[in-house]
Amino acid sequence: MTTSNQRLLVYIGSYAETDGPGIYVSEFDPATGKLHIIQSLDGYRNPTFLNVDMAKHRAYSIGEMTDANGSKAGEASSFSIDPATGKLTVINRKKTVNSTTCHIQRDELSTRITVTSYHGGMVGTLELSADGSIGELLDVQQHAGKGKDPERQDKPHPHSSFYSADGSYLFVQDLGLDQIITYKVDKQKHKLEPHQVTQLHGGAGPRHLVFHPNGSFAYVINELDSTITVLRYDKHAGLLAIEETVSTLPEGFKGENGCAEITISADGAYLYGSNRGHDSIAVYAVDAASGKLTSKQFVSVEGGHPRHFALTPDGKFALVANRDTNNIVMFSINEDGTLQYTGEQLEVSKPVCVIPVYLD
Repeated sequence: MTTSNQRLLVYIGSYAETDGPGIYVSEFDPATGKLHIIQSLDGYRNPTFLNVDMAKHRAYSIGEMTDANGSKAGEASSFSIDPATGKLTVINRKKTVNSTTCHIQRDELSTRITVTSYHGGMVGTLELSADGSIGELLDVQQHAGKGKDPERQDKPHPHSSFYSADGSYLFVQDLGLDQIITYKVDKQKHKLEPHQVTQLHGGAGPRHLVFHPNGSFAYVINELDSTITVLRYDKHAGLLAIEETVSTLPEGFKGENGCAEITISADGAYLYGSNRGHDSIAVYAVDAASGKLTSKQFVSVEGGHPRHFALTPDGKFALVANRDTNNIVMFSINEDGTLQYTGEQLEVSKPVCVIPVYLD
């Protein structure tokens, strides 16, 4: 339960070089709709995606490094969150996998993080210590194969990974293979065991996934053909089944487009997806019984290339990170789930990830 005196913080990841700021801590004022930066951290190369564990006052970021052989590799950083201010202090930095990474996720008990490598075609897990520090690499799963598109799907390109609510399964969206690859998490051996491959239609390019709050449905946004696929989820067996696929674009749009982020309202009534090219957020009503979608709105993001967006925990605002126009744009959320531009923006260089959380 939230109260009026709780501070709403927004943690921001971006494309950046090590000599400039890349991670930001900002505060959102719901009364004015304004967002202002209270801390920026430099020394991190492309800390594009973050994960925040406010219950333990920890945050995690991906990044890039050069290993001993002079090759690019993935890096992850762990931070403590000051419970009074929300500001970050680094705990440790650790090499992850032998390729750059694009996504980071954490299991429900904060015992491990998972990093996803688009260019390396792999997903890796690393242990988390009780103090929040990142430990040893536990497992790496290398994907193989290719998809329909000879340019974008010439090899595996996993783009994200998400744990089931109980942490028993990990779902990896592979853009290059048009597959959602499900792993069962062996918590004793700390390994990922192949469990199911959900084959999507050719040329889909699955990117990110979100579960319905009731745990019975999942939704994957497909980057390459601008669609969202609705899946029924058997949480006991950890199995996905395709229900339908819908477009993220208004009828008649002929321009180039690629989708990015997807999220759902806390009550499960509305689903949101971002279009890069059309530069919009697509809004859908969700049927409670079937999980299927009805289009409600396409709203301009007031910028270019909405790489990521998020809803505030109270469900009253949406914050959209437009990478190519260097702005984070604020929208209010109407009772019918539609978005309305508030007129407020924050200038940030190449923002990629926005995570709004209440400071306890």
